[in-house]
Amino acid sequence: MKKGYISILLLFGCILTYAQVKPGIDVLREKGFESLLGKRVGLITNPTGVDRHLRSTIDILHEAPGVELVALYGPEHGVRGEYPAGELIDNKLDPETGIPMFSLYGHTRKPTSEMLKGVDVLVYDIQDIGSRSYTYISTLGLAMEAAAENNIEFVLLDRPNPLGGHKFEGPLVQPGFISFVSQFPIPYVHGFTVGELAHFLNEEGLLANGVKCKLTVIEMQGWNRQMLFEDTGLHWVPSSPHIPHTHSAYFYPISGILGELYVINIGVGYTLPFQTFAIDWITNAGELSRRLNQLKIPGVIFRPTHYRAYYTDMKDKMLHGVQVHLTDVHKAPLSLIQFYVLQELKKMHPEKNVFDLCNPSRHDMFDKVCGTDKIRKTFEKRFMVEDILPLWTKDVPAFMKKAEKYFLY
Repeated sequence: MKKGYISILLLFGCILTYAQVKPGIDVLREKGFESLLGKRVGLITNPTGVDRHLRSTIDILHEAPGVELVALYGPEHGVRGEYPAGELIDNKLDPETGIPMFSLYGHTRKPTSEMLKGVDVLVYDIQDIGSRSYTYISTLGLAMEAAAENNIEFVLLDRPNPLGGHKFEGPLVQPGFISFVSQFPIPYVHGFTVGELAHFLNEEGLLANGVKCKLTVIEMQGWNRQMLFEDTGLHWVPSSPHIPHTHSAYFYPISGILGELYVINIGVGYTLPFQTFAIDWITNAGELSRRLNQLKIPGVIFRPTHYRAYYTDMKDKMLHGVQVHLTDVHKAPLSLIQFYVLQELKKMHPEKNVFDLCNPSRHDMFDKVCGTDKIRKTFEKRFMVEDILPLWTKDVPAFMKKAEKYFLY
């Protein structure tokens, strides 16, 4: 093969590698902010609301000609991302722009009429991670309801689903288990971009009292459903303190449900959030790793690990267990991996029942995140994944068929 031809191939490969997806904010700017011109804008955002060069959507809209940015609204962790998980946030002025900031994770989680006074259009620009229990999509739904109830337009600047657009896992949320970590009847891994989810909520009558807002989604350019976030060419901005890297979004559904029990460390409090399963009473981490690898779970391998947590209630304890390594995100049954770990751990330590070891109040949170108590109650009988598999998978085929008509890409 000629040297010049090889160079052309290499150059073409680099162009493909570094081709960038354009998120909604970039597309909005290229269209001259046409959907916002002459309007008073309220922006729901956090540090993930940036263009492909990492410039804040706050600054972009604040300086946009013909656009008047009059209010900022922050979800869990705040507009500027300075609050830890679960901490309630007060209203105050943004130190950078002087614009009033209203908390949607304080005494109210839904914008009130007073908070929306003087706003013509609400703009939403937050990076999601593709899992139902991540609270930003709950904020999205409540903000859409408020927009509809107050006759305010709603413009959503779309962003990639880090897990791609083909992954749907877990049961739908059952009546009685709706909460801020399971606000809507969608699978645990939901497969939507936030723009697609907004259309779904609006058109399926899933907002309170079946209201519909006047919704405009500014679609991305260059994204397709096969893409993981690392394929987009975009920079990852930590979406919360324990989702610091692109791959953190892949691991969140692997261990996040089990993490609600506060019994087994999942790497939160260590350097590998959501990537480990470790506790001080595991006697043979190597054996646990071997057992899990013998299951031949697609797209994943395990290795033994030992570490001391730097914070959380397991601080300074020597913990033993396994680290999860993803070899193929598309093939891995992400949300079931934590149950396989519990299954093998129970075989090694039959005297240990994680549901008995935790504070009973944590059962409620575990069930809310699962979207039903049937998973816990069924699994606890024998600690076998095969027992919950029908419950975990039965809702997915019908949901995917319904979801397809809302796909934008």
